[in-house]
Amino acid sequence: MALWKEAALIRHIVFFSARADEDVDAVRSGLQLLGSIPHSSVFEVSLNTKVDPLCDAVDVVVYAEFADQAALAAYKSHPIYAEATRKVRPLREMRYSADIVSR
Repeated sequence: MALWKEAALIRHIVFFSARADEDVDAVRSGLQLLGSIPHSSVFEVSLNTKVDPLCDAVDVVVYAEFADQAALAAYKSHPIYAEATRKVRPLREMRYSADIVSR
């Protein structure tokens, strides 16, 4: 069963934790590079407020919206995506990603 529909909005949400507390700002800065990739209609990088004591492991959240699967694929194949990954990967402990199709 295909979950992707070309006309459906895709919400891309990624959660990160830094290896060390002093690396959180560097993780956020590296992820902010992704905002210069032109394929998203909405793009945000935010620090987790950590008001929920059961979920304080997440430090930084990336939220983006894409018009379709092709836009998301173009975003992920952009050279800036690879550059941001090179900067952030050594500093992060955890990364969880979800792509949600909104109708």
